[in-house]
Amino acid sequence: MKRKICVVTSTRAEYGLLRPLISKSSINENIELQLVVTGSHLSVEFGLTYKEIEKDGFRIDKKIEMLLSSDSDIAVLKSMALAQLSFADTFDNLRPDIIVVLGDRFELLPIVSSALVLKIPVAHIHGGETTEGALDESVRHAVTKMSHIHFPSHEVYKNRIVQLGENHKRVYNVGSLGYENIKNTTLLTKTEFEDSINFKLASKNILVTYHPVTLEFDTVEEQFNDILEVLDGLEDTHIIFTKANADAGGRVVNEMIDKYVSANESKAVAFHSLGLKRYLSALSHVDCVLGNSSSGLLEVPYFDIPTVNIGDRQKGRLRADTVIDTDNRKENIIKAIDKALDYSHKFDDSNISDYNVSDKIVKVLESIELKGILKKKFYDLKIK
Repeated sequence: MKRKICVVTSTRAEYGLLRPLISKSSINENIELQLVVTGSHLSVEFGLTYKEIEKDGFRIDKKIEMLLSSDSDIAVLKSMALAQLSFADTFDNLRPDIIVVLGDRFELLPIVSSALVLKIPVAHIHGGETTEGALDESVRHAVTKMSHIHFPSHEVYKNRIVQLGENHKRVYNVGSLGYENIKNTTLLTKTEFEDSINFKLASKNILVTYHPVTLEFDTVEEQFNDILEVLDGLEDTHIIFTKANADAGGRVVNEMIDKYVSANESKAVAFHSLGLKRYLSALSHVDCVLGNSSSGLLEVPYFDIPTVNIGDRQKGRLRADTVIDTDNRKENIIKAIDKALDYSHKFDDSNISDYNVSDKIVKVLESIELKGILKKKFYDLKIK
C-alpha cells in the first residue's frame, strides 16, 4: 500500500525549494503524493503563483484561501485563524500518513498544529536555523517541536534541533535543496533572460529582494524608502525587484516598488515572482543581490556574486564570505554596495558532498517506521 505524503506550500520561494522533492515523490511507486497550496500562491496581489505549480505539471489536491486584504499584524492573526479551520477539514479528508512543510513562515503554525491534533506526523525541512530579527525565529522552533522527522541543511542546524530535545535518530542532515536546484537547472543566457523579462541589463545590475522585519514596529516604510534613495543615486545601474512576501508590511513594500518602477521604467523592473529558472538565471547575470532575503545567504553565494544583507532579519544564519552585512543607514548601504560591485570571490563547494537532497528525503519519507512516532520523548543532552 502506498504511503500518502502531503506536501504543503504557501509561497513562491518555498515552492522553488520543494519542487524537486515534489517531482521525485510524484513518480515514486511507494508514494501517493498529495499537494496542498495556500497563502500567497492564491493571491492576485502576490502573482497567483499557484499557476507556476500547475505549469510544472503537478496536480493540486486542495487550494486553501487564507490571506486577507490587509497586511497588518491583526490581519496576519486572522489569516492564521482562517487557515486553522480550513486545514483541519483538509487533513481530516485527505488523511495523509506524513505532512511535509518547509521553513519558518507564520502559515506553518496553523498547518502543523492541525496535524498535531489530528495525530498526523510532520516532516520539517530547514529547521534549526536562526533569524533573530524576524518572527520566523520563533515559528521555526515551534514547528520543530510539533514535528517528528527533521531535515536540516547543515550539521550546525542538526545539532540545534537535537538541543531542542528532538531524537537525533530522526534528524537527518540532508543538505540544501537550493543547491540541488542550482545544479539541475539549465540557466538562460543573458539574451534569453533579457527577452524573458522584457528588460535590458546595463553595465551594472542589482537584484533587490526586501521583506519587512517582522519584529520591528512601523519601520518598513522608512527603511525601504532609504534603500530606494540609495538605488536612485546609482549611475549606469539597472535594478530588478522581486516583491515582498505576504508578511505584515509586505504590501507597503510592494506599493513602494511599483511607484518607484513607474517613475524609473528605463532602469528598473519588478516581478511578483520570477519563477525558479528565471530567478536562478538572474543570479548568473547580475552583479550583486541587495536586501534581506534568506536566498542572499543560501543560494546567491553559489554564483560567485556578493550579497548586501541589510539589517537584522537574517541575523544568526550561517553565511559565506560573499555576504556583506550592513545596517539600515543610507551611508552604510552605499559603502556596502560599492564594496559589492568591486568584489571578486569564488564559491567553495568542497563542503557540498551530495546534490541529491530530494532523493535522500524521499527515501526517509517512504521507509521510516511510523508506529509510535507520535509519542515523542524529550531527548536530553548529556551536560557535563
